[in-house]
Order: sequence, then structure tokens, then C-alpha cells
Amino acid sequence: MQQQHADRQERGYQDYEKAIRPEDITRLFVERSNAGDATGVAALYEENAVLAYPPGGRTVGREAIRELWATVLASGPRFEPEQPLPTLVSGDIALTSTPPRDGTGARAQVVRRQPDGSWLRLLDQPEFNPPAR
Repeated sequence: MQQQHADRQERGYQDYEKAIRPEDITRLFVERSNAGDATGVAALYEENAVLAYPPGGRTVGREAIRELWATVLASGPRFEPEQPLPTLVSGDIALTSTPPRDGTGARAQVVRRQPDGSWLRLLDQPEFNPPAR
């Protein structure tokens, strides 16, 4: 029974628009988050991805990331697009980042090209601040 649920869930992740370029993930994240679509947000992550959230913690695995975003998005937060910094690509791995609109810290993600040519997040550090001086 659990395997059937997992298979259905995986098929559901495949139904979403794919990120053709690493930079597409940020746009898709904002669109899906603002629509309250936790499954759509989770579809941007590899099955065993690691998300450094909540602050000071880690959420591991696409399903756990979906559950976390379901909780976060239940309160209806609004996300604004952030201009990505230049992407650094080496083969099938890329580093994407954006400066938050409030000018504090940064956001960074390691993404990996999938066999179909699309990109998914492998590591996600959604917020970190510069070290205190």
C-alpha cells in the first residue's frame, strides 16, 4: 500500500513543468509557492535532496520537503521574484543563487541536470547571513 502511494506521488511530480535551465527553478518556485502548491514545490527537488530549513535544521527527501512546504504554505505567504545571480555550471551540476530583496544574506542552491535534460535541486540553502563581525 505504501509503495502504491509512493508510485502515485512520483507520477504526480512528473506532471509539472520542468526547469529547462537552472535559473528556471527560482521562477517555478515562486509561481508554485504563491499558488499554495506544496507538491509542485517538491517537484523541483531530487528524491533525496537536502533543504537547510527550518533555520538551523535540515529537511531530507522530496516527501519530507513536500510536507514542510505544505505547512509553510498553509499560512498563505507571498513570494516575490528575485533576480538570480550568474549561474556557475560544471557539466551536470550548477550553483544558482539570489540575493534576497531585503539585502541581507543570500540564497544558494546546487542543482543537477536530470537524464531528460531538466534540472532539479539537490541542495538548497534558502537563507544564510554573512558572519557577524
